[in-house]
Amino acid sequence: MADILLINSTEGLSAVTNATNLLSNSTEGVSAVTNATNLFSNVTSGLPGSASAANLISNVTSELPLKPIDTPLILNIISVIILAYILTYILSYILIHFADRISWYRPSLTMVIPLLKLLIYSVAFYYIITSVIELSLTQMIAFSGLFGAAIGFGLKDLFADIVGGIVIILEKPYQIGDKVTIGDKYGEVKNIGIRSTRLQSPSDEMVSVPNFTLFSQPVSSGNAGDLAMMVVIDLFVHPDSDEERAMKILRESLVTSKYVIISKKYPYTVLLEDFPFYKRIRAKGYVNDLRLEFEFKSEVTRRAWVEFRKSGIRPPTGVRAPGGGESGESLESVD
Repeated sequence: MADILLINSTEGLSAVTNATNLLSNSTEGVSAVTNATNLFSNVTSGLPGSASAANLISNVTSELPLKPIDTPLILNIISVIILAYILTYILSYILIHFADRISWYRPSLTMVIPLLKLLIYSVAFYYIITSVIELSLTQMIAFSGLFGAAIGFGLKDLFADIVGGIVIILEKPYQIGDKVTIGDKYGEVKNIGIRSTRLQSPSDEMVSVPNFTLFSQPVSSGNAGDLAMMVVIDLFVHPDSDEERAMKILRESLVTSKYVIISKKYPYTVLLEDFPFYKRIRAKGYVNDLRLEFEFKSEVTRRAWVEFRKSGIRPPTGVRAPGGGESGESLESVD
């Protein structure tokens, strides 16, 4: 009988212990839910347009279990940022150097650069966050979404640029070294960063285009990752000129250029279109290196007009060409 009572007592104590643990876990769960609810209330209460990003971030960070901020931690964070920057700079320099020496593989080598930047900066960001914030699994689930929402509402343009940069790196609508048109900007892609893409314009200007422009503006690539690129050359002649002779001269000027590449993959063509007051002779050919686009176009144009004059083929006069200005004046100025 005593044994039975002892067993029942033990079972009762075990039940009480289990109930206590359950109550403790429930209390922690309720506390986590309460904290998350309070945080959500703090965030949503700051959503009107008058609220600033600083207020939203302050509401979020006030609920996070931050580690003590001391001088060694600050120096450690600064060191990580500097190290990440130096590492990306050195790797970018090495890859660009090799890409310039092996020109045919330049587009493939340079496209590795933004991938390395994304990887290095992601690791650095994760290290900094874990150095400053100490989150358990429950807290991470409770706070991560709300923290992202608060940051997103306050810094949505910056995050749109970052998302655009990731999309560019993964989907590759253009690559480093491509000749692209983004909106009304044209140039060679020199760098694809996390926030913006840098273009070198034909006038040798460096233009920074925000990455989120990818979602709102048309983007066209002249070479789509290839080293060769098609170049269109338009020449306008008088309507009474011998168009057969003009087409032959332009064709010879094109195929004998030192900048052209001709193969089954890279064909060329010469076309004629008749307009009321002039004729347009259009040549399409591939330049062997997209960086020589304007040299190729200038050389073919110059050589063609030298032969045009020898053959009595003259430009139209008193007619505005599609590019603006009078056709005769714009063509005469080529030489």
